[in-house]
Amino acid sequence: MGRYTDLPTLDIDFLKPARLSFDTKGGGLEGGRNGLGESVTIETSGGGVLVGSYESCFIQAREEHEYINWVAAWMNSGVRFMNVPIKSDWMGPFPVDSRNIPRPIIGGIPHSDGALFADGAGYSQTTVIANMDAAALNAGKITLRIYGAARNLRWSDWFSIYHPNKGWRAYRNWDHTDPVPAFETIDGVARAGQRYTLSLDRPLREAVTQGTRVEFARPRCVMKFPPGFTLPWEVQGFWRASPTLQFVEGF
Repeated sequence: MGRYTDLPTLDIDFLKPARLSFDTKGGGLEGGRNGLGESVTIETSGGGVLVGSYESCFIQAREEHEYINWVAAWMNSGVRFMNVPIKSDWMGPFPVDSRNIPRPIIGGIPHSDGALFADGAGYSQTTVIANMDAAALNAGKITLRIYGAARNLRWSDWFSIYHPNKGWRAYRNWDHTDPVPAFETIDGVARAGQRYTLSLDRPLREAVTQGTRVEFARPRCVMKFPPGFTLPWEVQGFWRASPTLQFVEGF
């Protein structure tokens, strides 16, 4: 079994895509027709495969051209992988700011003495944290605990699970139980949140242990370029480029 941990993560903010698309494909097979002539679908045991794309990225600065060329050098072989974040900031159980805009990540956090880094930047952390109970390979349901959420979970929520060998894998839920109170001490901090049992859109990619990390902010998935796709370096006038990146879940 391949190991897909410790991979680089695509810096999607740096690429500034104009459009994104993520989908789960191939979850069922045509199983013939019944006596009424109706199509019968057979669900595959592994579920569908995640596919995605970021289109019409805005590339102009020298560093942006350098970065897109590095991504191509790393990924064009089709045998190397990277963590691709799903930029689902607008959705999710995140707190909102004064403009009613969700805040999945807080930045500008100083050191313990109140100082920032030399360039004025600080640390960052997610506003919502979550972990899950132990679950077996190909589990269709999981139980998780979530803390810091501004609302109950919904069917539209994307999240990712950090598997011990398969690395980050992204999921959606299509049904869930009503939340019940959850209490836990994490990193020495007592937290109160909610516990849910979720039905996954595709089976769990690998067995996980109690307390496995679950991420709702920028959920990530191990992905590679699909067969036949490469990322060429193409430049227009004034050093403008608008590359499109396509991805398929890596195995």
